[in-house]
Amino acid sequence: MFKRIYKEVISRLENDLPSWLTYHSPDHTLYVLEKAEFLAKQEGVKGRDLFLIKVAALYHDLGFVKDREDHENTGCEMASMELPEYELTPEEINRVCDMITATKIPQKPKTISEKILADADLEYMGTDQYHEISEKLYQEMLHSRPDLSREEWNEIQVNFLSNHSYHTNYCKKHCEAIKAKHLKKLRKQLTQSN
Repeated sequence: MFKRIYKEVISRLENDLPSWLTYHSPDHTLYVLEKAEFLAKQEGVKGRDLFLIKVAALYHDLGFVKDREDHENTGCEMASMELPEYELTPEEINRVCDMITATKIPQKPKTISEKILADADLEYMGTDQYHEISEKLYQEMLHSRPDLSREEWNEIQVNFLSNHSYHTNYCKKHCEAIKAKHLKKLRKQLTQSN
């Protein structure tokens, strides 16, 4: 069943997302899916709970095909309409929606499943891929804010990284320190440019 949902959602992301979405792309969804599976394993989550996390990972940015501003709620509406045909119960669909909502900034996940998806979405900030991935986000932001300077972008990133915390044990242990290094480097770049 997951394969069917996967095929359907990835196909829509590939065909319906605007090309200027360089960060919120099918690659991002696949990355979040991979990290969500990995974090679920680290946290001992399996079976139906793992299945629901994977479904939520697929849907977490699908709302971008219709609405950029409120994409989490849009994705949740899409999931609510589409997932009954895959025999998910109303309670399971609510859980999927709660996980999608948990990725909204500022993140406020409550359950372990919500924490896993929230961390999977921003795990890259505590990895060596941070600069490459945040550059994609900067390029995407330039579409709606063409005058966004590199310095302003660095300020946004410093603010964002300073206010962000990981939620899973794995990310707290393995990602916080690397994220702190990126933050230190960004702060240094800002003081040098001032």
